[in-house]
Amino acid sequence: MAISLAAILLLGLPANKLFEKLKLPGLLGMLILGIIIGPYGINLLQKDIINASADLRKIALIIILLRAGFGIDKKALKKNGITAIKMSFIPAILEGFTIAFISTKLLNFSFIQGGIFGFIIAAVSPAVVVPSMLKLIENNIGETKGIPTLILTGASIDDVFAITIFSAFLGLYSGTHLNIGIQILSIPISILLGIIAGIVIGIVSIIVFKKYHMRDTKKVLLILGLAILLTETENLLKMRIQIASLLGVMTIGFVVMEKMPLVGKRLAAKFNKLWVFAEILLFVLVGAQVNVGIAFEAGKTGIVIILIGLLGRSIGVLISLLNTDLNWRERLFCIISYTPKATVQAAIGAVPLSLGVESGEIILALAVLSILITAPLGAIGINYSAEKLL
Repeated sequence: MAISLAAILLLGLPANKLFEKLKLPGLLGMLILGIIIGPYGINLLQKDIINASADLRKIALIIILLRAGFGIDKKALKKNGITAIKMSFIPAILEGFTIAFISTKLLNFSFIQGGIFGFIIAAVSPAVVVPSMLKLIENNIGETKGIPTLILTGASIDDVFAITIFSAFLGLYSGTHLNIGIQILSIPISILLGIIAGIVIGIVSIIVFKKYHMRDTKKVLLILGLAILLTETENLLKMRIQIASLLGVMTIGFVVMEKMPLVGKRLAAKFNKLWVFAEILLFVLVGAQVNVGIAFEAGKTGIVIILIGLLGRSIGVLISLLNTDLNWRERLFCIISYTPKATVQAAIGAVPLSLGVESGEIILALAVLSILITAPLGAIGINYSAEKLL
């Protein structure tokens, strides 16, 4: 693993720099690098780092979500709270069901197969969206109306809806007769549990910081350790209900920043430094999961389905933004920001195939294709449109 880690760092840094010089998002360079050196490219990475990839990507994602929590503006959150909730489920539901319906026509899927496929694709990628929104917050772009905070909050909950409905369709396919309505109704409980868990961990951290003197580096490690445990709570306690753990992770940073602002600012700076390493690891390893050969097998039909799905998502974003004070440019930026796919598709794209779902290979191919199309387009779109549209 050590050699692979060295290769990721030594190649990831120049790949990031090269794409930034080309006026393109650095993460795009790291994604492409991952595809090239991964098991579906020249196979430069050792098996042990590929096997540990899911955990390493999760830790990297936790780091940027903690940093996002420290960066959330309380006023912007109060102003856009209801809109953020709408953004967290309306676009995903519209995209997922649009793809489910279209795939019954173009791929001859059953509606249940279409639902499994649709809600794999429907999840937006916090790995792409959150770092981009943090840059905007740091540069004070779009902050007058709290647009970056709105998007990063909505994106962190979006996955909960997509994965929950995906699990329900998977249960229907396997004959466990899960009720989709009940599953959807359980989502608010998941969100509430995530927020409560984040608040509790945040308060516990504050009590520890006040009682015991420790360096900021140790505070960062303590918070990171607790955040990792939070994301593993469902597995550790074998809970049947999902916890919105990504939202909980962000809540930790938010609570610490609210109660101890001076400490919060210092810890945010520390997490920024950690992200330099974690970012390379995250995007190279996401790229390494992408099998370009399988993606190409999906063909033109796959591209059409993904684009129609994005149209459904875009309509969902516009519906979510009704009765807000955002102008048409800002609404267009929200649509662009909600297009990237990467994290969830790389993580669960192969699950239907592994469970013997009919057409599992096509679902995996299209999941991979969605990353190849939307991650670059979304990242470039955010990068180029932010200053013009906001």
